[in-house]
Amino acid sequence: MNLAFSSDINKSYKKLSKKIQEKFDMRIRIFEANEFDVILNNHKLHGEFEGCRSINITGDIRAIYKLVSRDNYYFFDLGKHSELYE
Repeated sequence: MNLAFSSDINKSYKKLSKKIQEKFDMRIRIFEANEFDVILNNHKLHGEFEGCRSINITGDIRAIYKLVSRDNYYFFDLGKHSELYE
């Protein structure tokens, strides 16, 4: 499994508290082990994010990604649910 992260997601990550950053890191490790682990609540998105998926980092923080090619994932957005899906 290959993961890539956009510069936007890296900027958003740096703005998060240390506690949330650690949670993000943990969730990414879980994703690498099993992208559909129940704790991630991995689900398809619709509308402007059609073809993408989202995982839960916390109850309100989400990371949005897409499968670029077999076993290559691109995470491109990270933030509060209300900010991502305005």
